[in-house]
Amino acid sequence: MKSPDGHHEFIARESLIFLIPLMLMAVIFWFYDLNTLSTFFLFSALLVGFFFRNPERNSPKDPDYIISSADGRVMSVDPQIAMSPLGNGPYTRVSVFMSVFNVHINRWPASGKILRIKHFAGSFLDARDADSSTLNERNAVLVQTSFGAVEVVQIAGKIARRIACWARESDDVVQGARMGLIRFGSRVDLYFPPTSTVLVNTGDKVRAGISVIAKVNTIKPE
Repeated sequence: MKSPDGHHEFIARESLIFLIPLMLMAVIFWFYDLNTLSTFFLFSALLVGFFFRNPERNSPKDPDYIISSADGRVMSVDPQIAMSPLGNGPYTRVSVFMSVFNVHINRWPASGKILRIKHFAGSFLDARDADSSTLNERNAVLVQTSFGAVEVVQIAGKIARRIACWARESDDVVQGARMGLIRFGSRVDLYFPPTSTVLVNTGDKVRAGISVIAKVNTIKPE
């Protein structure tokens, strides 16, 4: 099923700024019989295409589920966060680290309406550093869902210097649809109501739009 976000190309369009020059250099060097250099640029173009791959996925579309916004490995599960980057809380926070080998397309964890989007300038610490949640450049998106507010925070990493969010404030978003991407190794923090039951553990591998992170309103905190 094609996502309603309009970004369903096989390789994300953000790759073109890299792919076009690399392919052009490969052709130029091939034309002048400089095959080693041509092969180098062609191989580099293939790596870029691999990084920006943008597969279709069938998401659960279940209002009782919160699904992963990122491919990667669960770095931490924090059941009681007093305040999110946008000043809301309390929340449960699940952080997912994306290596350069993961698909870097981010997806909406639940359906709802975007209340606020805010970009924070910052540092470029390793995304696995605990301080990256508060110090790194990041983009926070607050979504009002049927069960409460959910916040998705795209965090730039040590070599990630570009965060793309393909939505605007007041947009309606659909669970599992594409929300944007972060260029190269990075991290996504997902904040959701602490009344939810977390279904993942630190170290688990998850896939954006597929893996269920939590089930809402099943067990209330004591």
